[in-house]
Amino acid sequence: MDIEIPSELIRRLQKAEHVVVLTGAGVSAESGIPTFQEARTGVWAAYDPAELATPQAFLRNPRLVWDWYAERRQEMEAAQPGPSHYALVDLEQGIPHFLLITQNIDGLHWRAGSRELLELHGNIGRCRCFDCGTYAFGWDEEGAKPPSCAHCGGLLRPDVVWFGEGLPGQQLRAAYRATEQAHLFFSVGTSAGVQPAASLPLIARRSGAYVVEINPHETALSLMADCWLRATPGAVLPVLARWVMPQTEEEDA
Repeated sequence: MDIEIPSELIRRLQKAEHVVVLTGAGVSAESGIPTFQEARTGVWAAYDPAELATPQAFLRNPRLVWDWYAERRQEMEAAQPGPSHYALVDLEQGIPHFLLITQNIDGLHWRAGSRELLELHGNIGRCRCFDCGTYAFGWDEEGAKPPSCAHCGGLLRPDVVWFGEGLPGQQLRAAYRATEQAHLFFSVGTSAGVQPAASLPLIARRSGAYVVEINPHETALSLMADCWLRATPGAVLPVLARWVMPQTEEEDA
């Protein structure tokens, strides 16, 4: 579908030296990854995902929580980055100071090639020890579930932020700093309702940034944004990326 990009946005995008992008579940959905609630299928239909995604649930039944996340991990590892992921890589390469902040835990931004990246809610492809916090990037899938920490013997848990847990302080501070410096701020495929990430576009606006929302559905941000592009991320981001990538001689001709 053809998307008309406002000339004011194109002008600002081509001149902006500091750009921040916040992505949410709408970007992952284009790669076939179900949302948190949509993941209630098969044997998991009887469970409320919110009740599995807490430290208390892990302490009560670590095997159950591990199995739930192991199945989700397999789904996410089978998924492939989509046009939105690759367009964001192009934007990163074409803008002097660029930061991608994601609420998604699937690792698809990293696999697509994004490197100026903050994963606010963690990454399902990593684990860390529930007791000592040591990170693990590999474990025996056929062994004990959950596996044990090689450092202290504690149980490994997914390196994702559960309900009742705070976001990583260092990453959150970096997100705030970049947002306060942004000339352009994009909110892409996110409901703009989950804090503290939902506060980022408001901080950007207060700091003087031009705030753009890309979402086919109206959110709490839609009427406050300077520009709302009512379309899917995959329909918009590749178009925006073309405005910042260097043109070839053939294109100039």
